[in-house]
Amino acid sequence: MQVFEFYFNPKLKSDLIFDSFCYEPENIYERKMGGLYLVGLLKNVLPKNLQLLEKIAKLIKGEYYKKTIFTPEKSLKESLKEANNFLEQIAKRGDVSWLGNLSFAILTFTPHHGFWWGVKLNFTKVGGIKIFLLRTGKIIDIDKKLRFQDIEPYPLKIFGNIVSGKLAEGDLILVLTKEISDFFQENLLLNEIAKLPPHHNFGGGLKDILNGKKEELSKISGVCLAISLTKEVGYPAKGWVGRREIILPKISKEFSLKEVFSPFLRFLKFPKIRIPKLDIGALGVKIKPRIFNKKLILVLALIIILLLGFIFSRLEERQKIKIFEKNLEEVKEKLNLAYGLLILENPQAKKEANSLLKEGLEKITSILKETQNLPKELKGQVFSQRDEILEKLYGLNKLERIEGPELFFEFTPHQGPGGGFIPQKILTLGDDLYFFSPYSKDLFKLDKDKKETLLSIDKKFNLAEIFGDSILFFSKPSQIFLLKFGEEKLNQLTILEEPYSDFNFDDFSSFKGNLYFFDKKAGQIIKYPYLGNFQWRRHPPTTLPSFAWAPPEFWLKKSVVGKGISVDGSVWVLAPHQKDGGGAISKYYAGNLQEKIEPNIFPPPKDFSKIFTSPTLPYLYLLEPIQKRIVILSKTGEIVKQFQSEKFDNLLDFAVSKDGKTIWLLNGLRVYQIKL
Repeated sequence: MQVFEFYFNPKLKSDLIFDSFCYEPENIYERKMGGLYLVGLLKNVLPKNLQLLEKIAKLIKGEYYKKTIFTPEKSLKESLKEANNFLEQIAKRGDVSWLGNLSFAILTFTPHHGFWWGVKLNFTKVGGIKIFLLRTGKIIDIDKKLRFQDIEPYPLKIFGNIVSGKLAEGDLILVLTKEISDFFQENLLLNEIAKLPPHHNFGGGLKDILNGKKEELSKISGVCLAISLTKEVGYPAKGWVGRREIILPKISKEFSLKEVFSPFLRFLKFPKIRIPKLDIGALGVKIKPRIFNKKLILVLALIIILLLGFIFSRLEERQKIKIFEKNLEEVKEKLNLAYGLLILENPQAKKEANSLLKEGLEKITSILKETQNLPKELKGQVFSQRDEILEKLYGLNKLERIEGPELFFEFTPHQGPGGGFIPQKILTLGDDLYFFSPYSKDLFKLDKDKKETLLSIDKKFNLAEIFGDSILFFSKPSQIFLLKFGEEKLNQLTILEEPYSDFNFDDFSSFKGNLYFFDKKAGQIIKYPYLGNFQWRRHPPTTLPSFAWAPPEFWLKKSVVGKGISVDGSVWVLAPHQKDGGGAISKYYAGNLQEKIEPNIFPPPKDFSKIFTSPTLPYLYLLEPIQKRIVILSKTGEIVKQFQSEKFDNLLDFAVSKDGKTIWLLNGLRVYQIKL
């Protein structure tokens, strides 16, 4: 067996982590369990979850090899049970940011009547990772055999069914994260790989194929784990031993003083100096020959070099201090100029002052990277200058840092009507708050007096939107349900007509009864024009509301790249943040782009996750979990207010009251309230 791990641009996206883990038997008892291989990916990652993939992998490995008396299948099931328990405990503590963002594949390869008879494969997965079997030129999508189930909230069940199969010599298993899988399929790389002969240089052929697409691959991130069942020379007839070949950079050779200085010593060619015997006559004293050892010369040379190095380092340190002092003076000049502009108290002067302060902060940040080499007094000046700039920037950018935000409500794991309910989305209707989750068949209602009501609706919803005095719930792929204010029963309204094959709606908004859906992958906004509601009679006599929408329309003139939408007559599209600039928010009207807004705020935006507005509110509301804040802008892009708190460590969603004076933030299992 040969194992190859390819990592594509791990640092390309700051909110994405991925890894692969390859474990092989460490002793004779573990040999019958075979090899364990895992691939994981986490999107929209928070700092506290940077080690989540590694923790899951170590937990599964420890449980899998724990009881070697079990069959590999039973050990794998026990491992999955432990992993589910581990993730459930994390969710109960309020960290649900990984739900819907985690992809993980687990594979085991065990001997099946010896290698020559084949190898048994057991595997399971969750999320968008793809697993392919390449056999004699054919490509088989083997993970289609898994019967995928929706994730149930409590007891949380992420990993479910296991699929087993027999592999033969020459088979190749490819485990690909979604972005890599899509690229391989679009560029027919799977077909090229399938044509490679299964020999000992298979890895070289695979690398040649990938090098041919090096430029295109530089724009995507992910993992490719390739496991080739190739017979090795001298492979044992009994037992099973895997071999891993990980493609990594060459490891630097260990530093050696002897190797560094040996060329100079050879050049100098110090000879052995002999002093001849001298007979001093009556004294009878003889001076014997002495040999000056090369080792002594080497030690002396090393001491001299170290002394020179110390002197040069001190000179270099003094030079750095001069540069730091010069940079600090430049920062002070910018700060004084900014203060002068702020006295003018006009919008343009404030913008210029804001830019000067940001430039000063950048210089201070570069100085802070070298603070370990600075004298104590200079360190104090640097930190004092930084704090002064930050205070001014926070004030100019209307950033309110909240140490103790008001806790409005907290979901508990086992108490009350909502015990065990894990919310993912929040919206407000009248004076009530509603919570739902794409992973739960319940709807949670909280009124103004914080009275809790859990509505069992036996249906999972992906999106929701306020619709007059009701809430429209959307269930993929195309079902619409209605919940009227004050009622606790849902009415199924209609099944929307499909706009095209393979459509997938990611966001949803409405205006004057018209429905607007956003498909991120296709880059399309689909509009369903509202036809009104009607009444009809049934027998026995009853009157029920009926809502109708016309066939779908492609609303945009051309496709767009975006993350979400909100509609107030115009359609506001939230675009992914780009390092090289570009509008973070695009305003469209009648299908045409009107303007782009890139918020000029501090701290600079990294990754907004949601945009919201309405016809009755003059503002745009933007959620940024990665910087623990919510930002309020005017519809011309001017900063109105920012709220930031260290307690906002797991922001999932937010809702704004109809008058715009209250914001509710859903943070894990907690709901915080901000009064404007």
